[in-house]
Amino acid sequence: MLWQPGKLIYKSKYKIEEHLGSGGFADTYRAWDTKLNRQVVIKTPNINVQKDPNYVEYIKRFKKEDQIIKKCCVNNPHIVQRFEFFEENRSYCLVMEYIHGGSLWNLVRRNGALKEIEALKYISQIGLALQKIHQKKILHLDGTPLNIMIGLNYEDPTFGKAVLIDFGISAADMSLPSSFSRSFGNKAFAPYEFLHKSVRHPTVDVYCLAASLYYTVTGKCPTNSFERKYNDEKLIPPKQLVYSLSDVVNNAILQGMALEAKDRPQTMQEWLNLLKLTPDFDSVNKSQTVTQTFKDKILQIQLHIKNIFTTQPSPELKPSATPPRLWFSSVAMERNSNENRIYYKLENLLKDKKWQQADEETIRLILQLADREEQGWLDVEHINNLLFTDLRIINQAWVRHSNKRFGFSVQKRIWLECGGKVDYKTECLLGDRVGWRNKGAWLGYSDLDFSQNAPVGHLPSRVVVGGLAGSGLYYGRFDANLLWNMLSRQDKGLTCLLLSRPDL
Repeated sequence: MLWQPGKLIYKSKYKIEEHLGSGGFADTYRAWDTKLNRQVVIKTPNINVQKDPNYVEYIKRFKKEDQIIKKCCVNNPHIVQRFEFFEENRSYCLVMEYIHGGSLWNLVRRNGALKEIEALKYISQIGLALQKIHQKKILHLDGTPLNIMIGLNYEDPTFGKAVLIDFGISAADMSLPSSFSRSFGNKAFAPYEFLHKSVRHPTVDVYCLAASLYYTVTGKCPTNSFERKYNDEKLIPPKQLVYSLSDVVNNAILQGMALEAKDRPQTMQEWLNLLKLTPDFDSVNKSQTVTQTFKDKILQIQLHIKNIFTTQPSPELKPSATPPRLWFSSVAMERNSNENRIYYKLENLLKDKKWQQADEETIRLILQLADREEQGWLDVEHINNLLFTDLRIINQAWVRHSNKRFGFSVQKRIWLECGGKVDYKTECLLGDRVGWRNKGAWLGYSDLDFSQNAPVGHLPSRVVVGGLAGSGLYYGRFDANLLWNMLSRQDKGLTCLLLSRPDL
């Protein structure tokens, strides 16, 4: 029987929120850690396995999987983080990081092939993670797009962060089924010697990751290795499907997917070397990204972010015929230079650490950008219609000058940790975390902390919770304390609505 939402387990430490899925071995849940106030994933053997005569053997493998993840995730941010392992009423539970995002598989299926530079970003992250675990004499053996999650990247919001999950096959006794329904992963991504003889060697991980890159840049699954081996099917070179693909990446994929293991690079490092990634690959990514057209930039962000958040990208966004220009050095896409002047005052206030004045300027800017200066407030429609370029410019200015202490994206991270829901309860949890509330009551605007030592996420403040009027957020023309206290109305969740924007 599945656990129902609201069920408390392990001395009420974890509250079940949602059943995420079932496999041949385990059920997986999203849960809330009531002690640390964060979302987690809990994996536990399903009821059929618990009734199996070989249950003891399954548990041995499950414990082995736990130990493998525990060993691999240390100092390895691109491996899913393991929190704890416990037993309760004969139910063994593995508690892991909850990744706010979706799989690379779904990302490509929904949005199409990724640009080469973004695909390389994600695949190289996983490649380096696999290289580290290979050094520990551990193989993953199932590094396919289904097991590569693309989540939020707070260090570089231009791209997502790739995280490798599911070490079930790595821990498996091949006489028993995997902890998920796929016995040996998706067969389109596995070499024939692993499917046929369960050969375990770093070249298996090389093949899987090269095949994953094939899928990511073409949007199509590669030819099954069994068909290539026994039915003489041919692997279509990815460059024949994507003419703009570089020869370097095309050749690296083909070498990594060589049919015979002896013809592939023998280590993950050797395969990564074929991609010719520079040590400053991150900075190369950013500089190349700036030269893309406006349309390409929008698509690039949507590709890794669309299935992370509930709010969909604005349908009004249209491609531009000219590439965007740089504004401040850390901002990757801007309007033309005349329009950029509207941000200068905010930039200078933040540079001078004049936090309250910058907060007021942020309010003014957003009302101006939404064409709501006369009304002085924003409703749901206008929050959703704010251009992502504007919000990103404002957000990055706050993040940059506060040393990543303030900004919408900082608040968004905390909002997601509070449950990521657009409702008043989550709004209150957020307010408690960032210091907008004290002992269950909303603070007045004059009581906020406008110093560098304010709680993380405390600013900008009035943009997010400046007050409510009618059906929207209201800024400016009434007493700030009065407007602020109107947040006690529990029929609103516009703070969370703004933070649910996909561009933050």
